[in-house]
Amino acid sequence: MSEDNKDIQTPRRKPPMGGGRFVGGEKPKNFKGTLKKLISYLGMYKIAILVVMILAAIATVFSVVGPKIMAKATNALFDGLMRKIAGTGGIDFGYIGKILLFTLGLYLFSSAVSFVQGWIMTGISQKISYRMRKDISQKINRMPMKYFESRTYGEVLSRITNDVDTLGMTLNQSITQIITSIATLIGTLVMMLSISPLMTVISLVILPISAILLVSVIKASQKHFRTQQEYLGHINGLVEETYSGHTVIQAFNKEEETVEDFCKTNDVLYKSAWKSQFLSGLMMPVMTFVGNLGYAGVAISGGLLAIKGVIGIGDIQAFIQYVKQFTQPIQQIAQVVNQVQSMAAAAERVFEFLDEEEEEQIPENAEHIDNVVGNVSFEHVSFGYVPEKTIIKDFSAEVKAGQKIAIVGPTGAGKTTMVKLLMRFYDVNGGKILLDGTDVKNVPRQELRENFGMVLQDTWLFNGTIMENIRYGRLEATDEEVIAAAKAAHAHHFIKSLPNGYNMVLNEDASNVSQGQKQLLTIARAILSDSKVMILDEATSSVDTRTEELIQDAMDRLMSGRTSFVIAHRLSTIRNADMILVMKDGDIIEQGAHDELLAKNGFYAQLYNSQFESA
Repeated sequence: MSEDNKDIQTPRRKPPMGGGRFVGGEKPKNFKGTLKKLISYLGMYKIAILVVMILAAIATVFSVVGPKIMAKATNALFDGLMRKIAGTGGIDFGYIGKILLFTLGLYLFSSAVSFVQGWIMTGISQKISYRMRKDISQKINRMPMKYFESRTYGEVLSRITNDVDTLGMTLNQSITQIITSIATLIGTLVMMLSISPLMTVISLVILPISAILLVSVIKASQKHFRTQQEYLGHINGLVEETYSGHTVIQAFNKEEETVEDFCKTNDVLYKSAWKSQFLSGLMMPVMTFVGNLGYAGVAISGGLLAIKGVIGIGDIQAFIQYVKQFTQPIQQIAQVVNQVQSMAAAAERVFEFLDEEEEEQIPENAEHIDNVVGNVSFEHVSFGYVPEKTIIKDFSAEVKAGQKIAIVGPTGAGKTTMVKLLMRFYDVNGGKILLDGTDVKNVPRQELRENFGMVLQDTWLFNGTIMENIRYGRLEATDEEVIAAAKAAHAHHFIKSLPNGYNMVLNEDASNVSQGQKQLLTIARAILSDSKVMILDEATSSVDTRTEELIQDAMDRLMSGRTSFVIAHRLSTIRNADMILVMKDGDIIEQGAHDELLAKNGFYAQLYNSQFESA
């Protein structure tokens, strides 16, 4: 795409902050609303999730019952030992063995149930992630161009990658963790009460102390976590920009300034990360200290009750285990709450994207164009990217099928904008554009765009073979047709000289071929598409003069009988155009053939002659 309108006419992009990366610890703007949407989104999996919840509860119950049963074995061992000392009997190892085997069976069953519920939940979370990515992918194809031109690529990509991953992983862990923690908390409390209400009250006294200390630590660390996540985004964006633009940085001798910026940002990240991690690291020692106080209280009270014969030694052992189990789910619930906030924030970003305004794909009373000829009419077209700022005021032109139309003018005149309107990347604010007498607004977008072939200044090639990249223009094309298109674009010779020829794999940014070769490949792709209307936006700007002549010759031959729009700054390339539209400030100020416009000695003549003067 030419430099036309990139800064002046399109909405400005937001500065990249880590490529729009979602970071943990972020809170949703509307937690309840997002949670409702998420629950609704999970509707088709409600039976499976219910099964997971039941299995998690069952596994927890069997796990919680274990210490109480083990207490019987300890009591039997202690009573048998006392009888043996008194000479009135011995230890009943058979009874103890049965208890141990039964307990082992309980734990094995609990583990098996946990494995099944984990397996089911993992499947659900992956299906949800798959469905979300699919919905986002389909949504992208229905969204207007203005959305993508007002945001960074990383911000959009993070919805598909980081946010969906965060949601899937957290969902997998949080649902089962919440159920397990609540079931453990309730089950442990019931078992503690069944052993000794007095010891239960003593152990519960530690909870308010734990809560006060935990809240204090969380409040102190929260601001540092926010700073950490903010500057993590800053430093990711800085690294991304530095690596992608390292050639420019070196060319302008900005290495020291870039390193200085990085060091400053990294220093803030280091200090905030150190403080947040240190404070959060205090939670476990604090909980351990408070827990030890609880153990001491339980041990003293339990010893007194055992001396009085109220409870057995095994019950004290079981109760201490339950005290330990009782504090764990509280910590887990606190962690899950933070995870759920992160999940809700990620879900909110995904749902915001899915709720974005869509282009109307098929208009009401849609009209279909069969056997497109290529007649194009612009009738009093007006347009502005922002409604109150009209940049194309009153554009009218009549293009006959098979004509080659050149659109020229200074940067910001509206040349590329006209092409965007023609293909309905944007819709006109006033007037209309007709293709073979049919208003393009009434034609389904996909059907309309199938009739256009496009070659842009900014080449787009993907990671794949050269054959696959050219075939992208028409997926059903045979190898012979691909090669014929490459020959027509004068790309066949250099392709054959490359390792593996047409089967050579282009890397992610196609940097293993030259800029001119990239452009030839995109031109071959456009030729293969065999579209009725061709659009070339500065298509020859990245090739040398000799290659440019070859391309011009090939295009003139192969676009015979097709309507073509050529946007060019090098006016020498469009001298053979049937009609040249000269644009300035959004309006056509001159139109006609090359010689005719030169004879007028107007604005076009000034543009044309200035190129030779500057040379």
